[in-house]
Amino acid sequence: MAMTDLLSAEEIKAAVGAFSAAESFCHKKFFEMVGLKKKSQEDVKKVFHILDKDRSGFIEEDELKFVLKGFTPNGRDLSDKETKTLLAAGDKDGDGKIGIDEFITLVAES
Repeated sequence: MAMTDLLSAEEIKAAVGAFSAAESFCHKKFFEMVGLKKKSQEDVKKVFHILDKDRSGFIEEDELKFVLKGFTPNGRDLSDKETKTLLAAGDKDGDGKIGIDEFITLVAES
């Protein structure tokens, strides 16, 4: 399944483009701009599985760094600071990774 099966290509392009500058990423604005916030919990789960590249059931810090590339191949890598900020926002149980329920909560709180 491709991200464009769930989200509009135009919204993805606009959202990724809005955060093309280094240190500009804001997950709350991004999830809203890309249209994820208004999606059903089932669709948010599908997006989680696309971003969980190693299929571990978690989005780990090394996968978070490439989160924009998960939406479109020409997305930039997040900086270490942006990655750690996103991880801190999503990792509710402190295990160093984001599980599916944590991801759903992260999107809902945006």
